[in-house]
Amino acid sequence: MARKRILVINPNSNETVTAGLRESLSQFSPEARIECCTLEEGPFGIESDDDILNVVPLVCRKVSDSPQYDAFVIACYSDPGLRECRAMTDKPVFGIQQSAVETAVSLGGKFGVLALSDESIRRHRSYIQKLGFAAFLAGELPLNISVDEAANDEGTVLKVIATGKRLIDEFGARSLILGCAGMAAIKRTAETKLPVPVIEPAQAAVRLAIKAN
Repeated sequence: MARKRILVINPNSNETVTAGLRESLSQFSPEARIECCTLEEGPFGIESDDDILNVVPLVCRKVSDSPQYDAFVIACYSDPGLRECRAMTDKPVFGIQQSAVETAVSLGGKFGVLALSDESIRRHRSYIQKLGFAAFLAGELPLNISVDEAANDEGTVLKVIATGKRLIDEFGARSLILGCAGMAAIKRTAETKLPVPVIEPAQAAVRLAIKAN
């Protein structure tokens, strides 16, 4: 049986983010063919409501133009275009925020989220409420960084570790979610320094995509 072919779409135009996703998802190569792409027409970082609205048609077009894939992953933590893409294709489409939250809930206990900013937190909380998982959220704290800093600033991992410890010690988080695709390459280091599972959302979505019919 041929390996499932999965397209992971980075809706921003920052190739460093896509490179981090490729590194993070390389572990799945025995199970599926994972291909990551960058939307060159997208913003350099998706950090505002306007950014999200602007990339929805771009994500939809990429899915529509890629019939050779068996499943799709939208690698932005705001899940832009998820509902629209699911309405236009019979193939499985996964958003990384929904996938990460479902994974965290399955581990038991409450989860914490490491967000880029306070604006991100506002969007995330609203979405978690819509998904029906608000009762499982221990807390969400901002790192006060950009998408590009998440992917390129060497100091980001130190912020993730320090803020992750706060979520564990002060909020009672039993697992942590890295709330931006730009943090994909940080997971390996973060999970060696933090005493709870660290969920990289793109990995969570790809695991679900591999299992999907």
